[in-house]
Amino acid sequence: MSFRGALLGGMIAVGVGLSGAGVTAALMDVPQDAVPASQDPVGDALRAAQQQQTPPQTPAQPAQPSAQDIPAGSTGITVVDPVAATPQEEVPAEELVEEEAVEGAPPAAETVEPTVRRRHRVALIQAIDKTTAETMQFEVEVGGRPVRFAKSLIFKVRACEVTGPNELTEDAIAYVEAGIQPRAERASTEARQIFKGWMFASSPSLNGLEHPVYDAWVVGCK
Repeated sequence: MSFRGALLGGMIAVGVGLSGAGVTAALMDVPQDAVPASQDPVGDALRAAQQQQTPPQTPAQPAQPSAQDIPAGSTGITVVDPVAATPQEEVPAEELVEEEAVEGAPPAAETVEPTVRRRHRVALIQAIDKTTAETMQFEVEVGGRPVRFAKSLIFKVRACEVTGPNELTEDAIAYVEAGIQPRAERASTEARQIFKGWMFASSPSLNGLEHPVYDAWVVGCK
C-alpha cells in the first residue's frame, strides 16, 4: 500500500470516529418517552428502618436484702458512732474555689460527625397531566438522556441523594430540571425551562413543579 493510500485510509477512519461521537452526543440530547415504574424505595427504606429498631432495655434494679441476709439479733440498720468516726481533713479555701469553678464549668461540646449522603444513579419522579388526568411514576437517569412525559414535559436529573444515618428523617432529594418542548418542535427549538432546583420526597409541596398543565415531584432514588 502506498503512502497516499495509507494517509487516505487514516483520514477516513478519523472522520468515521468523529461522526460516531457526534451521533452519540446528539442521541443523548434526544428525549426518551417515560416508562412507568412501580417501585417505592423511600417507603421500603422506612419500613426496613422500623424493623431494625429494638425496644429499649429496662435497667436492672438493685436487689433488696432479704430477712435471711440479716444476722440474728441485728435490726439491719448500721449506726455510725460520731465519736469513733475518723475526722475529715480540712481543705484549704483556695482548693474549694477551684473545685467549684470546675464543677460549674459548662460541659464540653460533643463532636458532630459530618453527614455523608448516599448518591444514586436513578431518580423516581411522579408527574400528572391536569388536562387528561394522566399520572405516571417513571425513572430518570442522573446525567443521562432526558425523559419526556405526556407530549411536551421534559425532565433532566443532575443528582439524586438519600439522607445519611445521622440525619433526623429518612428522605430522598433530587436536583431536577424541567422544560416544555412540544414533540413537533423538538428539532427546531430548545425546551423552555419551567423548573430548576431540589425536590424533596418527604415534602412534595415544599419545592415541587407547579404548572397550569403539569404537576411533578420526586418520589425516591434507586
